[in-house]
Formats: sequence, structure tokens, C-alpha cells
Amino acid sequence: MEKGGDLSKNPTLFVHFILDFSDKYDMILKCRKICRKDGGDVQAWEIAAELFENAVPKLLEEEEQTWEDNFSVSDFYDQQILLQWGSNVPGSGAPERIMVAAVQAMENRGYRADEETMHLLMEGIAAAKAQDCVSLWQISSQLNHKLLTMEKDSDSDYWTYHCYKDFREYEAHVTFPSPQYINLDSEDFRERVLAGWLSQLIGAAIGTMVEGYTSENLYKAYGRITDYLRRPGTYNDDITYELAFLKAFHEKGYDVTSKDIASWWIGLIPAGWSAEELALRNLRMGILPPESGTFANPFNEWIGAQMRGGICGMVAPGDARTAAQLAWSDGEISHANNGIFGEVFNAVLTSLAFVYSDMHTIIETAISVIPEDCEYYSVIRFAHECCLIYDDWHDALAACRKRFRRYNWIHAYPNACCEIFALWYGNSDYEKTLEIITMCGYDVDCNAGMILPVVAIQRGMSIIPERLIHPDFAELSTYMREARNIKLEELVDDTLLSIKQAYEWRSVK
Repeated sequence: MEKGGDLSKNPTLFVHFILDFSDKYDMILKCRKICRKDGGDVQAWEIAAELFENAVPKLLEEEEQTWEDNFSVSDFYDQQILLQWGSNVPGSGAPERIMVAAVQAMENRGYRADEETMHLLMEGIAAAKAQDCVSLWQISSQLNHKLLTMEKDSDSDYWTYHCYKDFREYEAHVTFPSPQYINLDSEDFRERVLAGWLSQLIGAAIGTMVEGYTSENLYKAYGRITDYLRRPGTYNDDITYELAFLKAFHEKGYDVTSKDIASWWIGLIPAGWSAEELALRNLRMGILPPESGTFANPFNEWIGAQMRGGICGMVAPGDARTAAQLAWSDGEISHANNGIFGEVFNAVLTSLAFVYSDMHTIIETAISVIPEDCEYYSVIRFAHECCLIYDDWHDALAACRKRFRRYNWIHAYPNACCEIFALWYGNSDYEKTLEIITMCGYDVDCNAGMILPVVAIQRGMSIIPERLIHPDFAELSTYMREARNIKLEELVDDTLLSIKQAYEWRSVK
């Protein structure tokens, strides 16, 4: 990382800082491993005693002292707190204030922000502008306490809907379509999986360039967006969690649990944002799913789970129930209730794309497996009704903007509407679907990265325009530990192997 770089103003530097800090921290952990020589059971006091009793005094030279590491850690955390009060999305430059959004998210979930909470918000914004980290840490602590102790708003519509706690309760309230046979050994199936992964890269690459803006402002800035605005890349945090899921799925197949997936999160992923970052912090402290998604996590109905449902549908082709169950297990690591239903919805869309040729049928079937008494259902039903009312998707989007204006652009609800609009009006036309989802605005990379694969899986590689298949997509770059570079062909092969293996395991039970 460049010395003197301001991470709060340039989050791209923050990504590189995360990578560098992660490598150094991993090395520290490896150096601190202590083992008992005789191989017997060891107790904590023995480890501590061995370390103390075998320590040989050494007078350190000035350059050997480790105070500089403490300064680096301090700077790292100060940059983190500044980012929470004011940052710009790395790929698009869109402005964010995550602490303000936390209060907004709690209000969306039926809680009331009192006068003191709003006063703390204004103080925090001022302290961040002044780069006053001492005050900012103090204000943030107080504000986080307010978030933990907010009172319910009895007038909020949120409490009129049912809150689902686990998959078993959810499953009892819906009817899934029967699973359909898929020839896993066919070249056609491999092509669809390849088309799905490639389309996720295409959608994420275009979306990363423009996420975080309104449709109107995108039109003003760029006109109609039908192609890459700059050279596309594969650096995208969304896919990181799907790769971690695939690791766990490869080991456990359809018996994979949320704790299995969370173990790969904590092993592979050094940092996240909003709901995922808070879940990672909980996991580091030993708070496991589902509590990792509910404890001190205002963002657990944001888009984070919805953005990673595609892999759950891909490994359960033509089997909506299994796709939904996998999505629930994955979703509850960082999300709850409506946030998890966002992932379930995308998983089912992806699963059904392998077997249904009509896009409208896919959408309507996916809607039908969301319980009618949950708030997420009211959102996607509203979006579907808009599709039936309006001939032009712009009118449908305007209705969505009006209804969900109080929700953050990263919340699951307005983005779910955008997904439905693009799929419905695009109606299996790849380029039209891509243009609509891009021009809808909001969290474009998450949305395009989920719904373009639905079209591609349904139609195959031939539906993808050659001009969108960039050579750089042959290899993915990530910020994951031990997976900084992944070849696309190898990812496809690993996905196919994991699916076939999981089917075999299930068939012998």
C-alpha cells in the first residue's frame, strides 16, 4: 500500500490494506503455535507455563522492538471507523455512511430512533469530517449501544408480518415444486454451469462500475448503458461468500450446515462490509449461526444474503426445496428472516432456470415458495403486480422508488424489485435484461450478478454476446486467503465435481 494513502477517501487502498494486514496476522498466528512434545493431553495453564518458563531474556535493539506493529494496528482501526462514517464504494465511487445506514436499517425493522440517537449521528458526522478519531470512537460506542437497546415502534407495519426463525417453520408454510431430473454428466449441463459463472462475472463487472446511484442519475451521466464503461475486472466481494459456500459444500454435500459454511468464512475471508463484517466479528468471538446473523447486526435484512443465493441454486439444479434449504443455511450466518428469504428467492430462481423455459413461470414459481405472511413476500408480490400493471419498466421502477424510498440502496427490498423488473421485462433476452438491471440503479453488481446467470443457465452459452466475454474473466482475482487467483475453468470443474459428489452421497443414504 502506498504510504500516506487515506483509506477513508480511497477504499481501493483499504482492500490492499486488508490483504497486507491479513498476511501479517496469519504469519503471527503461525509463529505462536505451541504443541506438547509428548503428544498427550495439554491444559491451558501448561501452555502458559511453558511459554513463561522457557522464555530466554534478550535485550532488544531499538529496531527490534515491536511498538511499530501497535501503531499499524491503531492506524488500521482508525481507518475502519472513518470508513464507517464516510466512504466511497471502491468500484463506483458512490458515497456511503454505514453508521447512518445502521440507524436507518433498525427503523426499517420496526424500531424507533430517539432524539439522543439522532444527536449522536450528527455529532459523528461532524467528528468524521474533522478526522477526530478520539471523539469518533466515543460517539460510535454510544451509538452502537443505542442500536442494541432501541425500543420497538408499535406503529410500524413491520410487526404485522410473521417472523420466521428456521427452515423447518418456513417449509411448513409453502409447497415446493417437485424436483426434476438433470443429466449431470451431459455437456449441456456443464455449459449451463459455465454460462452461469461467466454471467455472474459479467453482471458483477458492469454493476461494480455503476452501483449506488439512482436510475435518473445514471442516465444523466452515461445515457443507456449496454456495455462496459471501462475495462472489466473480477475483484468483487459478493462472489467471495459463494466460493466459501462451495468449499463447505464440497466437503459435506447436501448435509452442509450453516456452521460448516461459517467455518470457511472465518478461514478464508479476512473482512467484509455491513452484515457480513458484523457476522465475521461475531464468528471471531465464537458466536456461531444463527446468532452470528442476529447479534448486534442491524443489517441482517440488507442485500448480503440475497447477493449470494445463486450458488445454492446452481448446486441444486431443478430442485427448489434443496436450493431453498441450502440458501437458508447459508443466509443465517449473517442474516435473519426477510434477509434470508432474499437468498432463498434467488436460489430458487437459479435452480428453476435449469428446467423451466419460460421466464415468467420461473418468477411466479419462485414467488410462490415465499410465505405470504412474511414482509419479503409483500415486496416481491408488489414488484410482480407492477409488472402486470405497467408496460414500461421505468414506470414499474418509479413505483418501487416511491414505495421503498425509506430503505437504503443496499437493502434487499428495492433490489429484489429491480431483479424482478429486469427478468420480467427482459423475458430471457440477455442484453435487454442486462440493460434494465443496470439502468435500474441501486446495488447493481449484486443484482446483475444474480439474475444474468438465471438467463444464461436457462439459455446456455450461445445467449451471451461475444463482446461481453472479456479475456480477463479466464481468471478470478479475490482477496480471500489461499484463493487469490482462481481459473474460471477450474471453478466450473470444481462446481460440477461437488454437485456430482453430493448427488452420489445422497443416493447411497
